[in-house]
Amino acid sequence: MVDDEWDDDDLPASRLSLRSVLIRNWPYFTMLILAVFGVALTSYARPEVTTFWLILCPLFGIICVAARWREVDGREAQWLLIRQQVIHWLAIMFAISLVFVSEVKQMMNADASALMVMTILALGTFIAGNYSSGGWRISLVGFQLALGVPAVAWLEQSTLLLVLVGGVLIGLAVLVFSHYARHGKFRSIA
Repeated sequence: MVDDEWDDDDLPASRLSLRSVLIRNWPYFTMLILAVFGVALTSYARPEVTTFWLILCPLFGIICVAARWREVDGREAQWLLIRQQVIHWLAIMFAISLVFVSEVKQMMNADASALMVMTILALGTFIAGNYSSGGWRISLVGFQLALGVPAVAWLEQSTLLLVLVGGVLIGLAVLVFSHYARHGKFRSIA
């Protein structure tokens, strides 16, 4: 599932195609998509979302174990890997569940809860990737999630501004188009 063959100098062109990159890295793209979906879900369906986040943590843990499985030799090392990931992701699940405790929920709105959970998940994912030398992709997912926190916050605050700017630009385009259409200044492109 996770082959680090990027170091080979003689890679065939098919290994570098978009399709093959997507196939090899689908777990990491899935992690990103699910986390962003969780933020959107938290903003709109707050009561039901706790279950989503608590299911997402073990899924991330399974992906982390699968990503490192090949580099671990021996049954004892495999059990150690599983134990580390279980303890790590249980701690992340506990931290996320604290965000949704009723007293904490009352202090934060849905958007702040979503961003807080995404921050915890980003930190947990980044740390999980640092457990091994081959986990750089998982750390990259954590880093991208961390970068997504301020980006999502900015988009949520700037939505009205972006809609207003878009409306003004559309309005200007309609005015210019109607002016030139009225005065017959459009030339046909033929």
